[in-house]
This record gives sequence, structure tokens and C-alpha cells, in this order.
Amino acid sequence: MRSAVAGLCLAAFAGQAVAADLIDMPTVSYCTTAGTSSLALNENVGELKTEVVRLMDEAVAAANSSQWIDSKRPVFVWASEAKVACGKAYGYLKTNYRDEDYLNKCECFHSRMVEYMN
Repeated sequence: MRSAVAGLCLAAFAGQAVAADLIDMPTVSYCTTAGTSSLALNENVGELKTEVVRLMDEAVAAANSSQWIDSKRPVFVWASEAKVACGKAYGYLKTNYRDEDYLNKCECFHSRMVEYMN
């Protein structure tokens, strides 16, 4: 019985050591294709809403397309991410609040989606 408990404690400790190592892993930059978001730089809320809705509509169309749902390319994944980020950015814009994080994500994820379409 003691051996079993000791083994479980050792396994739990080893699992924590491995999990702790994951914290120091470098983060991947998914937005290298987007660079500085032009959406976040646009001060005109009307133009910004129009552009965010355009990106969101394109992402929704790709996410609903069987061409991309059935594809081995990650277009569907990035389209799904883009439609959510753009939808949140648009929701904030409707209250005249510019959430730069969601604007950056919207443009970034849309850019990734388009990159994998080609």
C-alpha cells in the first residue's frame, strides 16, 4: 500500500514538473502577416464599423463553406476565430468604444484565414 501511495505522489510531482516546464515555452506569434493593425489605427468609427463588418462577413462565409469545413487547410479554424473577434470588436464599436485588442485580433485572424485560402 505504501508503495502505491509513494508511486502516486511521485507521478503527481513528475507531472507538475513537466507542466511547469510548459510555462516557459515561447509563445507563437500568429499575427506576423498582419503586423500593426490598420483597424486599430483608424480613428473614424464609421469607417471602422464598415471594415470590421466586411471582415466578419468574409469570415462567416468561409466558416459556413463546405469547401473550407472539409479542407485539410486551417481556413475554417481561422475563419471561426476571425468571426468571433470581429463580432466582439463590432459589438464594442456599436457603443462607440474602440477595443484595440479585438480590433487587432479581428484583422490578424482574418489575415491568417486569407493566407491559408491561397
